[in-house]
Amino acid sequence: MELKLINDQGQSNSTVSASDALFGRDFNESLVHQVVVAYQANARAGNRKQKDREEVHHSTKKPFRQKGTGRARAGMTSSPLWRGGGRIFPNSPEENFTQKLNRKMYRAGVAAILSQLAREDRLSVVESFVVAAPKTKLVAQKLKAMGLDSVLVVTDSADDNLILASRNLPNVLILEAQQADPVTLVRFPRVLLTKAAVAKMEEMLA
Repeated sequence: MELKLINDQGQSNSTVSASDALFGRDFNESLVHQVVVAYQANARAGNRKQKDREEVHHSTKKPFRQKGTGRARAGMTSSPLWRGGGRIFPNSPEENFTQKLNRKMYRAGVAAILSQLAREDRLSVVESFVVAAPKTKLVAQKLKAMGLDSVLVVTDSADDNLILASRNLPNVLILEAQQADPVTLVRFPRVLLTKAAVAKMEEMLA
């Protein structure tokens, strides 16, 4: 598999060889969907809390007499049928949202995403991506010269200058190769990899 290698002006002068297992895989939509959903579900925190009828603040006094009102009989205002009453099946902080995902499936899903990005010409490779100082202006100028606006940059190792210089750009994210996840790869319209990051991802996923 040959990936487009671009220079600092965004021009493609040559290509770089990459693994067919990682960048030449057929797109499996159902697998990619399962991988993305499982990744998002496993990132959820069980912080929802609702009260049942024992926990809501209420009076134990009968709201009205049993007979003669024409209304349905009621004993407490904490009933789930009443406004302000407790929930029948309340959400609990201990709720577990995790989904089991095999390592082989995860790797195949990420490879399918990278392969589709390469087919759609949304993935490019650059020799290296560094800046001399932690200044946002430097990264913005570098990406503008390449013709990239909203982009995910994946490097083999991101130094402090690069991280500090890019964190104020709303449509730019810098990640190391081991941090690249399926949700982020799908979210950005363009992905830029360094040559060292390609080799590292092949080592991890191929």
